[in-house]
Amino acid sequence: MSRDETGPAVRWRPMTAGDLAAVKTIADFIHVNHPEEMPVFAERLALYPEGCHVAEAGARLVGYALSHPWRYGEPPPLDTPLGAIPEGATTFYLHDVALLPEGRGKGLAGTIVDHLADHAAAAGFDNLSLVAVNGSQGFWEKCGFRTAMTAALRAKLATYGSDALLMRRDVPDLRR
Repeated sequence: MSRDETGPAVRWRPMTAGDLAAVKTIADFIHVNHPEEMPVFAERLALYPEGCHVAEAGARLVGYALSHPWRYGEPPPLDTPLGAIPEGATTFYLHDVALLPEGRGKGLAGTIVDHLADHAAAAGFDNLSLVAVNGSQGFWEKCGFRTAMTAALRAKLATYGSDALLMRRDVPDLRR
């Protein structure tokens, strides 16, 4: 999907259980202030593999995306197992899109977000949602998200940090 002038082509592919150790290593590098344990990653993959992808440059992983159906306005706390995908989910939730420095600037994040938006629409969801952290609001706005915060959400987002913002992107209804 993307080629760096000095390196191998980078492409997104479905995540497998064999990728989890590398995904955890990437997460630990990128999310120093928001660590999550291996069971969280393994559970997301087991519960909704269609929403789990890795960015691969040759034989090396340079990023990942975790997403799944959820209840809009009730983002799951960090480092917490979901237990199950809720009945009547009302959003397609982007738990994380993370890229190592060598995977950035190649359009990979936009590519996977658009892919996930298409998946969400095909699955009958009318929106994507996420919690922006680490000052990433501007990036997510470039991907079509807008802030959707309410006063009631502040407490729910405590595990994400003081700058956490719920964001939403509407997606077209492909069922028409």
